[in-house]
Amino acid sequence: MERTSKSAIAKSDGTFIIDYVKVAEPQADEVLVKMKAAGLCHTDYDSLNWGKSIVLGHEGAGIVEAIGTKVKNVVVGDHIILNWATPCRTCFQCTRGNEHICENNSPVVAGSNGYTNGHAHLDGTTYQGKPIERSFNIGTLSEYTLVKASAVVKNPNNNMSFAAASIISCGVMTGFGSVVNTAKVTAGSSVVVLGTGGVGLSVIQGAKVSEATKIIAIDINAGRLEMALKFGATDTILAEKDDKGLLLAAKKVKKMTQNRGADYAFECTAVPELGAAPLAMIRNAGTAVQVSGIEQEITVDMNLFEWDKVYINPLYGGCNPEKDFPKIVAHYNAGNLKLEEMITQTYELDDLEQAFTDMLSGKNAKGVILF
Repeated sequence: MERTSKSAIAKSDGTFIIDYVKVAEPQADEVLVKMKAAGLCHTDYDSLNWGKSIVLGHEGAGIVEAIGTKVKNVVVGDHIILNWATPCRTCFQCTRGNEHICENNSPVVAGSNGYTNGHAHLDGTTYQGKPIERSFNIGTLSEYTLVKASAVVKNPNNNMSFAAASIISCGVMTGFGSVVNTAKVTAGSSVVVLGTGGVGLSVIQGAKVSEATKIIAIDINAGRLEMALKFGATDTILAEKDDKGLLLAAKKVKKMTQNRGADYAFECTAVPELGAAPLAMIRNAGTAVQVSGIEQEITVDMNLFEWDKVYINPLYGGCNPEKDFPKIVAHYNAGNLKLEEMITQTYELDDLEQAFTDMLSGKNAKGVILF
């Protein structure tokens, strides 16, 4: 039975509308999900300028409405968390444990045929009689979404709010995973976090779970720094807007770390000019991690690399959804991760414009659309 689904649709010109799409029944390896919540991040806003019509959204949680004949990982009625890293499990990267950068299915890795391979069947979602792509192959800002079975992970905690579950889908996974999977932060270490929005708060929590002893949060927003302390930061630095490359903040970091620099620094601002900033924060042989996905060309002073420093640009926190999502839920169950507390405000789909405005103004750590 084809379903009508109220959705947020990018118009390819930098704007969006709220309208209705048609969603088909799942084919053999597909799952139809009734959306209950969708987290918002800057990538959703950026996707308005991708130059094509798409169903918006790439974070979400919901309930399985229907499944295809070959689906084994979920059943109708399961509470699920969506992910956009849909591995093929046979390519070069997948067989080496890098399922998040699958060479066949990834919607973001260059050369991957992600739309064809990772997306539900071409006419699974249609708008005004024509097929329409779903953002990151999942398009969560919609009452229903049709996805590959590999895009859904059963939530082991049915009592978790859908809002909290939805932000695990990308923002929390990206930040927490960058700490635990990519940098592999060690107990007793020092960590700097540049930017304390949703991803930055997830980095802070990952560092706390990893038993880092000094977690320094840096932001230009004093209110966000207050929140960072509640999520596990031990120290804060209120940066100045005109501090180029955060070099003045870096001097403060060194004073707080025995004039050496931190063991790890994570850039979570999405500001291209700050792409190299974590290098200024770390000690020799320290690790800088560019979490926010900066893709613009930047200029890097190679003196910042002296000496033996490592710079990593991970995707999706090295995510293996089937393994990592349950681990994150387990930390939540144990009280080690604050998720509801990260959600500043919830909205209805019709209020998406206001939700974007609040996000862009820095009002929200995390905004969530509830269905």
